[in-house]
Amino acid sequence: MNYTSTRSKDVKISSAEAIHQGLSIDGGLFVPESIPKVKLEEIGQLCSMTYVQRAVTVLKKFLTDYSDDELAESAELAYDWFDVTAKVPLIVLLRNKEDTKAPIGIMELWHGNTSAFKDLALQILPHLMSKALKKTGESKEILILVATSGDTGKAALAGFADVPQTKIMVFYPDGGVSKIQRLQMVTQTGKNVNVTAVRGNFDDCQNGVKNIFSDEEIRAKLSDTNVKLSSANSINWGRLVPQIVYYFSSYAEFINAGNIKLGDQVNVIVPTGNFGNILAAYYARKMGLPVKKLICASNINHVLTDFFQTGVYDRNREFHKTITPSMDILISSNLERLLYHETSGDVEQVKSYMKELSETGRYKIGATLKKRLDKIFYADYATEAETASIIQNVFSNFGYLVDTHTAVAMSVMAKYRRETKDMLPAIVASTASPFKFTAAVLNALGENVTGVDDLVQLGKLSRRTNKKIPKNLESLGTAKILHEDVCDKEEMAARVLKFAAE
Repeated sequence: MNYTSTRSKDVKISSAEAIHQGLSIDGGLFVPESIPKVKLEEIGQLCSMTYVQRAVTVLKKFLTDYSDDELAESAELAYDWFDVTAKVPLIVLLRNKEDTKAPIGIMELWHGNTSAFKDLALQILPHLMSKALKKTGESKEILILVATSGDTGKAALAGFADVPQTKIMVFYPDGGVSKIQRLQMVTQTGKNVNVTAVRGNFDDCQNGVKNIFSDEEIRAKLSDTNVKLSSANSINWGRLVPQIVYYFSSYAEFINAGNIKLGDQVNVIVPTGNFGNILAAYYARKMGLPVKKLICASNINHVLTDFFQTGVYDRNREFHKTITPSMDILISSNLERLLYHETSGDVEQVKSYMKELSETGRYKIGATLKKRLDKIFYADYATEAETASIIQNVFSNFGYLVDTHTAVAMSVMAKYRRETKDMLPAIVASTASPFKFTAAVLNALGENVTGVDDLVQLGKLSRRTNKKIPKNLESLGTAKILHEDVCDKEEMAARVLKFAAE
């Protein structure tokens, strides 16, 4: 299968080339020329497979220049150390017999070493990247640039630390991530890693990275030092495609649990800011996974909710720092891929939208495209109070503890069910361990944590809920801080050139 750009019909490259390049030189995102189909019989066969086997089954449909053995080796190396056998458990919440008519399956995506869903994509990406470099004959050192709103950074750092022929540099918004998220990043070891805080918000970080990618002068300077840029954000196809796997896997687990039968439709609810995770669900649906509605859940930075409800994408609004920091985003980069597919590959239209967004901060889609999206998506948002209420209610009713982002998804799911009366079985993407956001979770449970250090809060939450602290978080208190750099957004390019030359 070949890949093209969302902004040019002239691009035609292999999946290995798409993975090692990360972003198209024209500023567009790489997309598959066609979306492979999966038959119900194949989905049924997933039920008896391990997660690694499921990953190979799905990935080989997109990464056709990789052998089955290469994909299996990559998946085994990535997922072998996850702290649960299932890798992605599906926890079905049931209180009584009535719940069996509309079961809710919580897809736990956070059992990797950073306790967030990004592990499932970012632990396999370095292995796919290394193989891609060999396949394409790339001799330059690859500098991975990452903008993170909290979780992507640590997962990418952990994956690429000391990987040969690579360096990785992560930018995060200064003061815009939780203390635990920050500690996970700034304590990262590795001779090839750099972590730098940016005075600004996530969009400043993301725009800075995208501008560096599209700056010919910077690329030329890097090339002179035998360095080439690539990405580990979900703009990189090699980062996005592994996320498709867990939607198929969770559907198979729902069947195995006896809550649905093969072919039954489900709704999928995803808390999202950058639109990557729910885009992976969109691809799964396009491939043939029996999904009726994709439910896009936002926090009070609800630019995506407004887009799906009105057809207008407008980032010109107040930016809010919330208890769901990984969703504090006003520019959803992966939406560009959706626009490409739903305009049947109209690159001129996509370029027009992106040009308007860059110049005015907004764009408006036509009525025809809006109707197409309405058939696929439902979107709403949760307030801070609604998010806290869900955490308390779910723990009270089910004895199950969710983090703030998962609570946003469950709040929006409840709104969807009330509004539409659609009670199909639901798969909710649980994107992070509740121990990553202890203050907000403890506050929701009625605990006062004013003045209590974030690391102390870990033990407090564990005692309050009788839940175990993930080992990778428990050890943060004794880890040495190795990265203390801070820069203005205008300085990002200079920092990249300096790190590349080291």
